[in-house]
Amino acid sequence: MERIKSIEQFNNLRLLLKEEVFKEDVPRIRMCSGTACAASGSNKVAANLERELGAEHKHVDIVKTGCQGFCQQGPVMKVEPWGYYYQKVKSSDAHEIISATISGGFPIRKLLYRDSVADEPCELMDTVPYYKKQVRIALKNNGLIDPKNIQHYIAVGGYVALAKALSTMTPDEVLEEVDKANLRGRGGAGFPAGQKWKHSKKSPSAIKFVIANGDEGDPGAFMDRSIMEGDPHGLIEGMLLCAYAIKAQYGFIYVRHEYPLAVVNLRHAIKQAQEMGFLGENILGTDFTCHMDVREGAGAFVCGESTALVASIEGDRGFPRPRPPRLSESGGGLWGYPSNLNNIETYACVPHIIEHGAAWFKSIGTETSPGTKVFALTGKVKNTGLVEVPMGITLREIIYDIGGGILDGKKFKAVQTGGPSGGCLPEEHLDLKVDFDSLTKAGSMMGSGGMVVMDEDTCVVDVAKFFLSFTKEESCGKCPPCRVGTYQMLEILQRITTGKGEPEDIVRLEKIAHLVVKGSLCGLGQGAPNPILSTLKYFREEYEEHVHDKYCRAKVCSGLGTFTIDHVECFLCGLCKQACAFGAVKESRRAYFIDQDVCTKCKACFTACPIGAVKIGKGKKNAGVGR
Repeated sequence: MERIKSIEQFNNLRLLLKEEVFKEDVPRIRMCSGTACAASGSNKVAANLERELGAEHKHVDIVKTGCQGFCQQGPVMKVEPWGYYYQKVKSSDAHEIISATISGGFPIRKLLYRDSVADEPCELMDTVPYYKKQVRIALKNNGLIDPKNIQHYIAVGGYVALAKALSTMTPDEVLEEVDKANLRGRGGAGFPAGQKWKHSKKSPSAIKFVIANGDEGDPGAFMDRSIMEGDPHGLIEGMLLCAYAIKAQYGFIYVRHEYPLAVVNLRHAIKQAQEMGFLGENILGTDFTCHMDVREGAGAFVCGESTALVASIEGDRGFPRPRPPRLSESGGGLWGYPSNLNNIETYACVPHIIEHGAAWFKSIGTETSPGTKVFALTGKVKNTGLVEVPMGITLREIIYDIGGGILDGKKFKAVQTGGPSGGCLPEEHLDLKVDFDSLTKAGSMMGSGGMVVMDEDTCVVDVAKFFLSFTKEESCGKCPPCRVGTYQMLEILQRITTGKGEPEDIVRLEKIAHLVVKGSLCGLGQGAPNPILSTLKYFREEYEEHVHDKYCRAKVCSGLGTFTIDHVECFLCGLCKQACAFGAVKESRRAYFIDQDVCTKCKACFTACPIGAVKIGKGKKNAGVGR
């Protein structure tokens, strides 16, 4: 690829590629090749399509895109120019796709999405309920381009914002535009990016760094990964605009080692950008110079904290350190130089702000939280995957309109936002607007964008224990409040969920949680008690049931409740007796019953019963034996 030596040459190339790369009269298959769809076999589907088309592809473009979002229905694809949206595509469907759709223009009904068997299928992506309320900014190019082809990125408007900034805007004007847009950091804290950039720019140091945090340690979260995999040039352009604004010369993208596709695509994109003149010396023929590289992390959750991340890039163990000095100050950043750190999604929004203006960005979302947010929607919801929605949308709209509601007609119980450091919100908050301030006020947080939906069969005490066990293991151990406090809280939760809890445990748990929040050095420790504090706030009665009644209403925790057999429902299959390793299930001439003196409450009989005749209830020992 020829190196671009001027803005004029770039504009001419962009116009040429816009006409040539995605011609309107050429049939095109945009095949999702993100991690989720690839795991479901999308690469095999693409290979079969290419085989069916032959060596010349019969004038059909096959574009292997990044994540298109609807991961649960993968592999997914969009067939143009008709716009047909196919889901759950198999490699065996390749012949029919070519013969019926590409050759004949007809949709394949079995591959179209429908909410239920009785519903009419949705032919177009925009008519699928999952996509209707989404607004794509950070994920705009996911699903459109081949992330390994820089010409695709340029053809859809890539690097236009950089060219605009270098040719018509001063560094201060770029910074002011981002500040006016009130772009808040999408990594969790929600601190305004413009204010952070200004603080970095103040330093008189001649050397500065821009850093992108792609560590993304939240279990089940893959927002940043999808951007790095599907639109690496969008991230690079956002970082370049930041570097131009604060006069930085070097950039690092910190990616966890568990994201191999992201690492490969980023390194390939950096190489392409260097060859074409978007990175390196005298970018696009100007006096702006910036070099960029990728650094792989070991996947430690604590490295999501800024100072720990910097230590990891430098080759040291990821330990947080006290501040000041801040990263944006001399002595506080990478190798002691002032550094600006934002997460991947934040940088991905910047080119769109510079291209379209701050007013456009602020027209989306709310006044205090403009723009969109990407969420990884998971849990007990029908439609799981990646969603990008405008700030201010309600939890109910995300869970029911986009997510399709709760699986198997169960009752909604809670939604956990913000990853392991987030809080659990009950049904009364379903109409809460999703933005930084509203979630924090309710006792949760935006976080990096994890959203886990729970139904009536979920035990919130067990959920709090799960997230706390994660943060305890991920604690670096540097400060005692986090190292000791998470251990103590987990010990209490283990007692409570195994029927050994004492009345004082709930008070003790709450007290330790507040102490850990106040005394921890970094965000990991400060946020670790959030699942406990939020569930105590909204579901305290369940903690009390576990402790006082030795009962788990969700039937999740072992060692709790009184086990009995309903003789009206029981049809004497004997599976409960076979499952009991302790001989607690006894057999009389006409019934099975459970000997409460022998029962260890292991739940084996409850799990084995095919019709639910084994019941778990409150009650005193030996009550309801039913001989």
